[in-house]
This record gives sequence, structure tokens and C-alpha cells, in this order.
Amino acid sequence: MTLCLTYDHVVSWDAELSALTARIADPLFKRPEPKAVFSDLVRGLLADVPRKNSWQLSDHLGHPTSNRIEHLLSRAQWDADLLRDAVRGYVVEHLGRPDGVLIADDTAAIKKGDRSAGVARQYCGLTGQIENCQVMPMLTYASTAGHAFINRRLYLPEAWAGDLGRRRVAGVPEQVVFATKPQQVIDMLGEEIAAATPFRYFTADSGYGRDPGLRVFCHAERVAYVMAVPVDLPLLAARGGAEPVGHVLDRLLAMGNNSVWERRSCGAGVKGMRLYDWAAVAIALAEQQPADGYAHTLLIRRSISDPGEVEFFLAHARTATPLPELISVAGMRWKVEENNETGKDLLGLTEYQVRRWDGWHRHVTTVMLALAFLAVTHAHLDDEPADPAGKAHPLRERAH
Repeated sequence: MTLCLTYDHVVSWDAELSALTARIADPLFKRPEPKAVFSDLVRGLLADVPRKNSWQLSDHLGHPTSNRIEHLLSRAQWDADLLRDAVRGYVVEHLGRPDGVLIADDTAAIKKGDRSAGVARQYCGLTGQIENCQVMPMLTYASTAGHAFINRRLYLPEAWAGDLGRRRVAGVPEQVVFATKPQQVIDMLGEEIAAATPFRYFTADSGYGRDPGLRVFCHAERVAYVMAVPVDLPLLAARGGAEPVGHVLDRLLAMGNNSVWERRSCGAGVKGMRLYDWAAVAIALAEQQPADGYAHTLLIRRSISDPGEVEFFLAHARTATPLPELISVAGMRWKVEENNETGKDLLGLTEYQVRRWDGWHRHVTTVMLALAFLAVTHAHLDDEPADPAGKAHPLRERAH
């Protein structure tokens, strides 16, 4: 499949990007200079530049030095949270659907030194080991129209949170205190609820699914979720006490009844539909109750080619929610990883040269806007009408 484009279409994209950056920049900046540099920065992030650092972006944009971009990110007066709100509004306007899904995941930027805000030796999901890095919990909005980031956090390790000297040098605000990554996701979910972001489900990997505080928040706020959970998550045993999730699978296998498994797809992948065998069991969490009218269900996903490869998902959804709906939500979790990959590989999500707290938030949120523009533009490709002769529109995807 290829994408056939016309010159008029590229011109239209350029006009739309100009209108978008101008509309968003107006309330952010009081002076015309930072408005112009902001627009340049978004264009640079979307351009074919080998590394999206301030020097190479400036060279591509024709700036004589990197001072303009560095000033915008590090010293100019503007609020990255206002930009975040504008990105959210843009995404919801074009991609928002009542059945939208919020997806949490964290990504990492490997960095040198120890003075950039939040940099520390800590677990890095990128490599699966301890690295000197920054960790960034990100929140994606996904619907049938497309998906893009709408919120972000920079994780501040405990060693940073209590180091007043390093905080001062990195410009960490006084009100920022240590919070676990699940607590940061709770805070972001609270912001989306307050902003009336339209979504029906929340999903995340087992690093978040295992956190009782996150589940308590979702139960209290009546947030439906399908989160991966570890094999030792405690469930309420039938005869009292607690038992790990893995015991449920042991009982199913001991029954030897293949009818409990359903072969279903959890979405399309690069190699076609992602088919697995699924089992669903009504369960009760130890010391945690679902919201009124909701129930807990354990989903067990088993690989077809390797039945020993199993993953567990905990669902909190309205009573009698059909299994295919829950499986579909579980499959949406990969959308945030696609955003992380696109953000890093194409848009310079982790290629910043900023050390301070404000600079990080400004760079990452500007990347979020660039990604949102790509997602919205892609979503509107199918809105283009066919030509009068009845031929496929040249902007649509078609097979050669």
C-alpha cells in the first residue's frame, strides 16, 4: 500500500499547519517573535531532519544560530500546560469519539550527567535494565479515527525530590513533590475527567495494572478499564483468603476443557490480525470492590503458537459487557507504544538539549502537537471525495 499525493494536497497541509500553529500560538505568546519561532519549531519537528536537536533544527530552518529555539524552550515566558490543553482540544475536536480509550505507558530518554531534571540511574523500559535516564509517563487518546498523545509527566525520582540544590538548578517548581508513576497517571486521568475528554475505557500495562491506588481511583470515579496485571495479583479465593491470578489459569488447565477458550483478534498488527486464545472468568479482587453496576473479569490471553505464553488482564466494566469489547480494549494498549515510537523516530521526542523542568515540558508538548497534526491529517485522508470521473481520489491509500 502506498499513499499517492498531489501538489495541491501538500499545499493544503501546509496551509492547515500554518493556521493551526497561528491559532495555538496567539494565546501562548504576547510578542510576534516567539510566535514565529514556535511555528518554525513545529515545522522543523515534522521535517526530514536527521536529529531534532536545536542545532540541526535551526540549520534546517535557516536560523543563523540555535539561539532562537533555545530561547523559546528555555528562557521565553510561556506556559506549556496551556499548550497541552490546546493539543488536547485539537485531538478531541478531530479524533474524539464517545467510545475513545485513554492509554498510559511510560517511555525513557537515556541521558548523560545528573543535572537535567529527573535524570537518574533507574529502570529504563527502553533497554530493560538500569540506565542513566529520564522516565516519562505518557497518556494517549485513541479512537476509531486515530490516536495521539494528550498528556504527559516527567517522573521525578525520590533522590531528586529531596535534593533542594539540584531542584533549584533544574528549575523544578516548589509544588512538585515525589509521586510514583501510577500516581502521575492518576493525576492525568483526573485532568482528563475534569476536561470532559470523551472516553469509555482506560488501559495500561501491568506496571500500572498492579497498582492498587490506580484501581481504587478508577473504581471511585467509575472509570472502566482493561489493564494487564502480574501473575501474582491477589484475588479473593472462593473459600476465603487470597490467591494469585495464576491459580485461576491452573484450574482452567486442570479442567482440560478447551471450550473455555475463544480464538479472537485484539486488533490489527503489521502482520495482520493479532489472533490469540482468550478465556474470561468472573473474579473478585482481594479488598477491592468494583463500582456499583460494574464487575471485575479476569481475561487470560494465550498464544496460539506457544500456549505457554500467557498474559493476564483485569477488566472493570459494566455488568454483562460482552467479551469482544473487553478484548478490543486490551488490544488498544499498543497505540501508545506506536506513539512513543513515532515520537522518537520521526519527531525527536527524546532528542532535546534542555536541562530544566520548563524546557522539558515545552519540548515534549510541542512534539505532542506535531504528532497530533500527523494523526489528524491521516484521519482526514478518508474525508477526501472521489473525483467526478469516479476514480479513487489521489490522496487515498491504494494498492499498486
